[in-house]
Amino acid sequence: MGEARRIVVKVGSSSLTTAAGGLDADRVDALVDVLAKTRSGGEREIVLVSSGAIAAGLAPLGLRRRPRDLARQQAAASVGQGLLVARYTASFARYGVRVGQVLLTSDDMSRRAHHRNASRTLDKLLAMGALPVVNENDTVATDEIRFGDNDRLAALVAHLVRADLLVLLSDVDGVYDGDPSRPGTSRIAEVKGPQDLAHVEIGSAGKAGVGTGGMVTKVEAARIAAAAGIQVVLTSAVHAAEALGGGDTGTYFHPTGRRSADRLLWLQHASTPQGSLTLDDGAVRAVVQGRKSLLPAGIAGVEGDFNAGDPVELRDREGRAVARGLVNFDAKEIPLLVGRSTRELARELGPGYEREVVHRDDLVVLHP
Repeated sequence: MGEARRIVVKVGSSSLTTAAGGLDADRVDALVDVLAKTRSGGEREIVLVSSGAIAAGLAPLGLRRRPRDLARQQAAASVGQGLLVARYTASFARYGVRVGQVLLTSDDMSRRAHHRNASRTLDKLLAMGALPVVNENDTVATDEIRFGDNDRLAALVAHLVRADLLVLLSDVDGVYDGDPSRPGTSRIAEVKGPQDLAHVEIGSAGKAGVGTGGMVTKVEAARIAAAAGIQVVLTSAVHAAEALGGGDTGTYFHPTGRRSADRLLWLQHASTPQGSLTLDDGAVRAVVQGRKSLLPAGIAGVEGDFNAGDPVELRDREGRAVARGLVNFDAKEIPLLVGRSTRELARELGPGYEREVVHRDDLVVLHP
């Protein structure tokens, strides 16, 4: 860990704000002190994925607690995001470090052009010596706003920027084999694979009550990153320096897989299917085992109201989701295509219909 050159650090709302809402300047400065010292000399690059926008906007708007309705969450995020990035800008300026704000939604990453833009922006910021501060674009997000308090976002960003290490910081100093508030429980120092946590009941609630993420989302994020070949440390914000220095702190997740195409990781873990296509048995074999594109002839049914470019589930006849992909046609067009060859469709409807419904480059298999 101590040799990691490019590092993504994710910090939760509870580590930056008071329980009543509003930024805690001392906590922000303490984190910035650690990050600035970690990257000093230019040998290590840091991308910070920071929660806290909604929590930071609570007190200025007179809200006593995190609202449940989406409109007020978005309003709080709108106020709080400016306060959050301004605080980071001022704090990092003490070290002569410039920050750049990057706001993302999962939709940005599942669409090819948006994905390229995000990747290019982050790479250029790092190349120019700036420190990217990434957050979910809560002011426009819908389902994503309840996506896990940026934990999963951090795992996907780590893959996007080809990070060597992901550090997940919260108010808990690791994964425990039981409720950490009860005597007799112990910290799990390392996780080599899913089997190491098979016996552990992982809680879902954080302590401070200002974020949405709990240990469940953090462990899931760690598994996503580890499966993409990235080292992960899950610990508390007060132990950030030890984690970034390679010290024995928190829970270390060993990499369990290799890197895959960036967009496919987002498609599998961050996209929200807008509908589904039912495949016949031959199409299931072609897509799952043969890793082929989905052609109109293999479709047996369609559900949902989606547009071309949206993510959809591909299901077998029993209704099991076997894959997910970006569809090339609107839902209303699919019934015209079901069971027909591309050559027949091109002859009857035009050359625009002589193509795949889901291209193999825009498809990820869920159950091999």
